[in-house]
Amino acid sequence: MKVTVKCDVYSFGIVELEVLMGRHPHEVLLHLQSEGSDVHLADVLDNRLAPPAGPVVQDLVLAVSLAMKCLVENPSSRPTMHQVSSKLSADASRPLSAPFHMITLQNLEDMF
Repeated sequence: MKVTVKCDVYSFGIVELEVLMGRHPHEVLLHLQSEGSDVHLADVLDNRLAPPAGPVVQDLVLAVSLAMKCLVENPSSRPTMHQVSSKLSADASRPLSAPFHMITLQNLEDMF
């Protein structure tokens, strides 16, 4: 494997999901590889944390969505760290397309 900046982007996605899930995101990676994944986001998050509410929900969905984009199999399709940083720093006031408890991992691909 050739080490490139896109490896750093992938690693960022892994670490970000580990923080949000409280464990290695192996399960999420398997679901990303299978088409038609209908696993709910709420089911993969760290259950030791209180369910998100208010504006935290939108920030959380953005963070997970970006992390998943960092894990795209084709390195050239991954965002740059500058793009990730810009998205995380921007005001994410765009409304969610579904209530939090209904958002699936597959839905995240189309958000943000």
